[in-house]
Amino acid sequence: MRPSTTRLLLAALLPAAVLMAVPASAEPAGTPSSAVRDFGNGPERNEVAAGLPEEAAALRAVQGGEQPYGHSRDRGYPRQTRLPVPAENPADASIKLGLVPYHGIAPKLNDLQRRSDRVSAEIIGSSAQGRDLYLVTVTAPESAAQAREQARLRERIEDDPAAAARDRGLARQYKAPVFVNANIHGNEWEGTDAALRTIEQLATSTDPAVADLLKRTRLYFNVTANPDGRVGNRRQNGAGFDLNRDFVTASQPEVRAMRQVLIDTQPVAMLDLHGYVNGTLIEPTTPPHGGNYEYDLFITNTYANGLGMEAAVNALGYTPDKDGVEPVQIPFRDSEEGWDDWPPIFTPQYAPFHGAVAAHTVEIPLDVNGSAYEEETVEELRRRSAVNTDVAAAAIRATYGFVLAGHDRLIADQIEVFRRATAGEPAKAVPLGIVPGFGPEDVYTTTFPRAYVIPAGSAQRSGTAAARLVDHLIANDVRVERARSAFRSGGTTYPAGSYVVDMRQPKRGLANVLLEPGEDISPRVDAMYDISGWSHALLWGATVEPVESLRANTTPVKAAAPTGSVPRGQGPLALAVTDAKEIRAVNDLLAQGVAVTWGSGGTAVVPATARQAATTVADRYGVAFTSTTATGTPLGPVRVAAAASADELFTLRELGFSVTPVSTAVLNAGYDWSGTDVLFVSSGLNHAALNPAARTALDAFLATGGVITRGETGAAFNTAAGLLTATTVAGRDDANGVVRTVAEDGPVGSGSPDHSFVYSPLWFTGLGPEVTVEQSYAAEGPLVAGHWRADRSGAGGQDAARGQAAVVSGRDERGAAVVLFGTEPMFRNHPKGLFGQVAKALYWSAAETGATVTSP
Repeated sequence: MRPSTTRLLLAALLPAAVLMAVPASAEPAGTPSSAVRDFGNGPERNEVAAGLPEEAAALRAVQGGEQPYGHSRDRGYPRQTRLPVPAENPADASIKLGLVPYHGIAPKLNDLQRRSDRVSAEIIGSSAQGRDLYLVTVTAPESAAQAREQARLRERIEDDPAAAARDRGLARQYKAPVFVNANIHGNEWEGTDAALRTIEQLATSTDPAVADLLKRTRLYFNVTANPDGRVGNRRQNGAGFDLNRDFVTASQPEVRAMRQVLIDTQPVAMLDLHGYVNGTLIEPTTPPHGGNYEYDLFITNTYANGLGMEAAVNALGYTPDKDGVEPVQIPFRDSEEGWDDWPPIFTPQYAPFHGAVAAHTVEIPLDVNGSAYEEETVEELRRRSAVNTDVAAAAIRATYGFVLAGHDRLIADQIEVFRRATAGEPAKAVPLGIVPGFGPEDVYTTTFPRAYVIPAGSAQRSGTAAARLVDHLIANDVRVERARSAFRSGGTTYPAGSYVVDMRQPKRGLANVLLEPGEDISPRVDAMYDISGWSHALLWGATVEPVESLRANTTPVKAAAPTGSVPRGQGPLALAVTDAKEIRAVNDLLAQGVAVTWGSGGTAVVPATARQAATTVADRYGVAFTSTTATGTPLGPVRVAAAASADELFTLRELGFSVTPVSTAVLNAGYDWSGTDVLFVSSGLNHAALNPAARTALDAFLATGGVITRGETGAAFNTAAGLLTATTVAGRDDANGVVRTVAEDGPVGSGSPDHSFVYSPLWFTGLGPEVTVEQSYAAEGPLVAGHWRADRSGAGGQDAARGQAAVVSGRDERGAAVVLFGTEPMFRNHPKGLFGQVAKALYWSAAETGATVTSP
């Protein structure tokens, strides 16, 4: 508890209109609940050792030829679309809770569109399993001309914030956007039902206050961000990903849809509705705070709205004794650490970079998932869900009341975010006491470079990776330019064609949070909620350099320039495998039956007879072949049996490998190894639990196949199976971040980046003579950005890892080619510059054992 903060200050910060307008529902409460769950770390990996669903077809066009959301300035409101109605699914997990099943959402929205001209429903994308994602806009009707004017004002706020700040009439004309995101964790259901209730109430209310609200705002509702999880009673989407960890990676279609909504709507305030924490948890957060926000504006508004939501939730009258509902908690005020806003991977931590000056996770109180879903009576579950829906609806009401009451000030604060960025002003240190309890422990900031340069030419590690990074920045609404001619900065000459990210742009905070190296925050806090380090500049495989001066002749780009090429001539071709697209190209060629060989240094060699196939994949994937006279070991399609987490399964398949999920149970049931070249082990496989027949079959495979392991499960498998001679040392289990590494010239380490990513890091000692060190932790650091402390005994810290082996390879006495990873090269599909290490391990392991010498 922060001693300098008191609930008595509530009245001073609570807007008068916060309890305005629509009344709370009056569902009867039932018997008290004893289920109380303290907040803490959610799943830190996507530990779902199961098959990945087939990738859904391309996003469906909106019915009737309507344009996708956000592509039209010229249509007024309502923008009503008759939504396709999914088939009824009696197995939908929502039904047991008395909530709206997924198949019931479209009919309800179609009916509301028919009944009210305040409601517009649109399809903004589809889930991993192909379910439609619905965005509902609630606002007073607008003509096409009025809609164009709103778009013009929104663009002016971002593009010319200095002029917008001087325009005293802008706020009077502009409808403040509010974004409500519901059900991003699929088995945290009730945000969807609260959104639907709120939409209906606003759509049908005759209260003049509601009419005034809708003339002054646009309310956007992502009704269910995770329909796959909603239907299937799981936190993750259908691909096994926690969507609320994916925002700076955007590997999943649901996240890409949410990202586009945030870009297109530019909300001043947003809510992300979750469960279950009792009492209801409402951000703002504990330290550390993200240093790339305009935090003075953010904390002022987020804390004030948090207090308003607290008042609205507590006003529902639920009590611990009668209903099992504890009073609201606000981490910033009520906790020391452990629920931070440091990483931009969560929705409310990503939204501020698009202008949200108030953004909140709201954790509703009563547990209905997990064991509660299985063990509680239907009556009790429905009572709890009714309470939770009331709480989520109260948070929504309080937020739109807050926005209406502070309409002009919130718009002015959003303008100020963009103005500071465009002007290139230094980051502001937040004054102590700006809100009650804001102390030295809350002060985090950053230093913005003048620009980032992504060089062209020989200074660029990977032109393919650079192009992917540029396209990713642009997809995040970061502005990128390309040099028309060579220029100098800081004593370095950058060639024409180099990309420039000028930090004098509206979304410099997002540009910087993606590209800066980051910070080692280990000394400042002991506990973090999730990851603490990330850096696209260090982990995505491209060379990126900050510069302190910028004088260059540049032109804006909408997409990276093509990077694929094949040299003239008639001879064989080489493709250095450093990037995901190069891996895809190799696997594409192998799938076509091209006689690829695997050469030294992580290079695929393509015969002269396959130059046309090489030309096709060069264009398809943007990869650059070179001429070669080298040869290598024959390689065929690598077939992988993977006891792995969902992110690893997804990544391996994304790279074009044929992957079969396996586990202890699968092997014990009699797995046929004849279709496997390499076994990948990181999750769900316990060698000691294999039955005799399974062990015999595994031993037979190890005489002809390869093994790749990652993490403690993989290391334990290596020891139990008697593969490589190595002692595994574990770092603190919550340690994570970007680390400096030193690569060796081995089959896996050759050409690796100078940085890697760790979560629960491992290193290897006591190496046998058959073991080769492929990559080590650097002697200095090694942590660049993140959080890595020793445990309470003093062991497991980053100092102990200095110079130790992080990735090793070798041949065991049976002949298996083995690679052990103590790092996290596929973590949540994020560290894309490390995917090449995984592919090299798979190709080397398969080629060394002669497992894939035949073409399909």
